[in-house]
Amino acid sequence: MTGINALTKPSPRPANAPPYFHVMAKPTGAICNLDCEYCFFLSKEALYPGSPFRMKDDVLEAYIQQVIESQQAPQVTIAWQGGEPTLMGLEFFERAMQLVKEYTQPGMAIEHTIQTNGTKLDDDWCIFFKQHNFLVGLSMDGPKEMHDAYRVDKRGEGTFDQVMAAARLMQNHKVEFNILCTVHARNADHPLEVYRFFRDEVKTDFIQFIPIIERATRKLLPIANRGWGDQHLPSPEEIEGRPMAKSSKRLLYTLTGSLVTKRSVKAEQWGNFLNAIYDEWVRNDVGRVYIQSFESALGSWVGQGASVCIHRETCGDALALEHNGDLYSCDHFVEPEYFLGNIKEEHMLSLVGSDQQRKFGNDKRDTLPRYCRECPVRFACHGGCPRNRFIRTPDGESGLNYLCAGYKAFFTHGDYPMRLMAALLRQGRYADEVMGILAKEESEFLETVAKTNPNDPCPCGSGKKVKACHGREE
Repeated sequence: MTGINALTKPSPRPANAPPYFHVMAKPTGAICNLDCEYCFFLSKEALYPGSPFRMKDDVLEAYIQQVIESQQAPQVTIAWQGGEPTLMGLEFFERAMQLVKEYTQPGMAIEHTIQTNGTKLDDDWCIFFKQHNFLVGLSMDGPKEMHDAYRVDKRGEGTFDQVMAAARLMQNHKVEFNILCTVHARNADHPLEVYRFFRDEVKTDFIQFIPIIERATRKLLPIANRGWGDQHLPSPEEIEGRPMAKSSKRLLYTLTGSLVTKRSVKAEQWGNFLNAIYDEWVRNDVGRVYIQSFESALGSWVGQGASVCIHRETCGDALALEHNGDLYSCDHFVEPEYFLGNIKEEHMLSLVGSDQQRKFGNDKRDTLPRYCRECPVRFACHGGCPRNRFIRTPDGESGLNYLCAGYKAFFTHGDYPMRLMAALLRQGRYADEVMGILAKEESEFLETVAKTNPNDPCPCGSGKKVKACHGREE
């Protein structure tokens, strides 16, 4: 299947190209069989009017070849997302596996990942995933009533039962999968219910929590509040003069405006959500359940830096590839302004190492407002994702992350256990020992409280009397 018109890898290697980078390929573009209300990526079909939204074999081969030969690392990830990538059908991915086999270099390990809504999975898909050691990301927003609030099909009906069936099917086939849970207005106030559902009922041991933040201008907020699916298309008057998808009359979402939709999680909610789950996890589940936000944060306390791009000092090493070969700076920035080029016309290594892309990544650090630069938790936060930096600091400077209050609350609240775990790791011990340390400390504290006069100050340092604080009867 080796392509005759394959581009040659640039030599010498571009000076600004990172040794390793990640590319999320979208073989169906924005096309999906669901109509999730908060999924503004559905609107990205407006970028490609008239497209069939199916990745052709020449683009497939260019992606596999270029992403493999561009890496200076022993392991390479081939990643698929959407839209809904399984709409391409199993044969497409079987061709991809053949290409991977052809282009993999000696001594190189290949990791396969795919993000899916799960509704198209069956035994054949699971056999395929298991055969090729895929890590499957399954989109699920918690228990039925929370999941079905926004994750609906084209008829507006909930998809929980189908997704739960997909989880059970993968478990039966021993397919490795994790849960990607978006946090929004309908589940943000129920952190422990969400976490315990995934841990105890779905029985997953890897969870990602992603905050839903849908930006909008004052004029477009009423349209955005209705949702991005086919059930809530704007009227011709509402979309006059704006880019839209001719096939569905869907308005193109762009990162503009300083308002957010009613579905968006609030900053304080986000902090409370993380803190509640963290408190349960750090006392019961360290080493047993992997929660991306917490494990990544621990990297910052250890001194290795965060593993997720949103909390690294700079970014730009995680890109998005559209179905036709167009490469964009980031999955969250699939917009004309962040278009880098097409991998059929210019090798992706040149595009990733371009001045445009390096500036995109460095701007994450270089545009931080003073409020962030002087923040005590900057080492763990680094301002969060640039797509959410659209509010002002207390002194009026622009560029503060909409979730700042939540991140600051989490990184401050989690500091002590993080320091304990970091110290354990530096000693060559295991982070899960923190659970025993905290249990012992809390037991000793409660013994101290029990021995303290109810009218004396509480030993916790709150300034309250014991009887109004830790000594009060529940």
